[in-house]
Amino acid sequence: MESPLLQVPGAVPADAPDQEIAAHYGEPTAEQRALESGRAFVDRSDRGVVRVPGPDRLSWLHSLLSQHLERLRPGEATQALLLSPNGHIEHHLHLVDDGEAVWAHVEPGTAPALTEFLDRMRFLLRVEVEDISDSYAVVTVPEGTEAEGPAFPDLAGTTTRIVRRDALPGLAERLRSAGVRPAGLWAYEALRIAEHRPRFGLDTDHRSIPHEMGWIEEAVHLEKGCYRGQETVARVHNLGRPPRRLVFLHLDGSVDRLPAHGDPVDIPGGRTVGFVGSAARHHELGPIALALVKRTVPVDVELLAGGVAAAQEVVVSPDTGANAKIELRRQAAHRG
Repeated sequence: MESPLLQVPGAVPADAPDQEIAAHYGEPTAEQRALESGRAFVDRSDRGVVRVPGPDRLSWLHSLLSQHLERLRPGEATQALLLSPNGHIEHHLHLVDDGEAVWAHVEPGTAPALTEFLDRMRFLLRVEVEDISDSYAVVTVPEGTEAEGPAFPDLAGTTTRIVRRDALPGLAERLRSAGVRPAGLWAYEALRIAEHRPRFGLDTDHRSIPHEMGWIEEAVHLEKGCYRGQETVARVHNLGRPPRRLVFLHLDGSVDRLPAHGDPVDIPGGRTVGFVGSAARHHELGPIALALVKRTVPVDVELLAGGVAAAQEVVVSPDTGANAKIELRRQAAHRG
């Protein structure tokens, strides 16, 4: 469903899978600076929204997802993964419970498949599963913004809210009247990449497992009971290491293009060792990207990302797994 904010003067549609929202509103760099300093909001209404009401909702989701949810407190936001039986990531959910229902926002276009799977797993439990993406929208706003609907922590200095879709234009106008400008997805993605935060479907592929992405600390509870895909998580954590690891790339700023999603990542000599996930131009760091590479790639070797020279920064340690402590060296976004 195309966002009404695409009708704002200067709005330019983003590329797939985000073509229903704006990439920018004519001033990408200024929008990024404003977002980083708490003076912008981002329309992310192409994301899917799923609601799960019913008295059995938390124990039921606890049995299916990677996160410990049985004692999730109202208003407490968390993340969770739905894994395949072999431990591959099928969905990445941002969750919050409001005391009556669990709300989740997910990647664009994935809510129908998630809802269909969850609906098949209800059996006789007292839960319902609703894909409400047509009625509710996701928007990222400065911390402290008053708005109805569930709230989730997001980029530094921001909060993501789920609001009624028909209320989105009014919220946008109220924010603009208060001096908070719209920022496009390019701004959001640049800051997300700078914070070393992978995005499902862009920085992952069909073989990705939680340890590779650094989601063990945020979206997986290692001491909870059985759930789909748990055997792979436990085996990697206790006995082995994942085959790949997420890296942050500082790209050569003298090149006038960014590598595309899916471009190969090579080491000197031409051997392909991974692929590019997300790439963006950061207003201070310059061109940056996230990539998934083989675990055995030395951490100090220079890479080529889609033919662009790149220096890597560790996000997921090569020693992840085998009961090693995961060290996510997240770099906070610089404030402009």
